[in-house]
Amino acid sequence: MKIAFLVAPEGIEQVELTEPWQAVEAAGDTPRLVSTQSGRVQAFDHLDKADTFPVDQVVGEASVDEFDGLVLPGGVANPDALRMDEQAVAFVRAFFDAGKPVAAICHAPWTLIEADVVGGRTVTSWPSLQTDLRNAGATWVDEQVQVCTSGPNTLITSRKPDDLKAFNAAFTEAFAKVSAG
Repeated sequence: MKIAFLVAPEGIEQVELTEPWQAVEAAGDTPRLVSTQSGRVQAFDHLDKADTFPVDQVVGEASVDEFDGLVLPGGVANPDALRMDEQAVAFVRAFFDAGKPVAAICHAPWTLIEADVVGGRTVTSWPSLQTDLRNAGATWVDEQVQVCTSGPNTLITSRKPDDLKAFNAAFTEAFAKVSAG
């Protein structure tokens, strides 16, 4: 399977990119870094600059048909920038329209809200997003990971970096089930 990781040019919480990326590779799948700009993206360790990562593809040139699933890493600035980019929002929405699985952690559900895909879904996130998610029609729960299948696709959400082990296990399992048919 080929899995898209959608990120903004900066503000990604590094561990929320690198650990899910490694989980995709460990599952024998191929991760691809998709961003709103070419070049390299700047990750952060909370508020401190961390590593940079090369972009594989610009979102405006990417098609959902190329991918089997989508992972949305968090960080505060990352999803805030993505939700302001029409092509990024359309890319996210297209995964739901195609019935493909999506995984989002921490602040990443902000992009899901902008894509108008959380209504009627049960999700979790960083606690400060709970009001935004409820206002968008979602049911918010305070759980390590939430797997929601009550919609056009499987949506896996998680709260924070401390939940990465559970998040990675849940989304790789859900992606594998979808791939198996």
